[in-house]
Amino acid sequence: MRDPARKTPKRTLPTAACALLFATALATGCSDSGDEGVSAATHTDPPVQVCAKLISYWAGEDLTGGHWAGLDWEQKGLSNDQYVIYDDIVRAARTEQQQHGTTAARKLIERQAQQRCAAADGATHSSENWRPPT
Repeated sequence: MRDPARKTPKRTLPTAACALLFATALATGCSDSGDEGVSAATHTDPPVQVCAKLISYWAGEDLTGGHWAGLDWEQKGLSNDQYVIYDDIVRAARTEQQQHGTTAARKLIERQAQQRCAAADGATHSSENWRPPT
């Protein structure tokens, strides 16, 4: 029997599911590629671009205290290596924000995410949770 004095735990599964769906939508994009006969459902971004988009988005959320900023790396859809990159970039962006403002910090995030993800070839090889598109 449940102790009535004990609080009900937060429901993290629906939150995680929503965050994962949002991150997936963000990573795959919604734009028209201009290719006739190719559906948006079959379009996949290269791992480097997915990595840079995910890290840029979540680092920006963290920097500005966005609603979903407190999710963990799995809920954000990051691999282990992507999380290391994300963590380094967030630290550098906070310093940049204090010294030069939020706009400069956002530019740093975009630049470093692209550079670090390219150097790590998308940083997708370190997580059991990540699978290449099929």
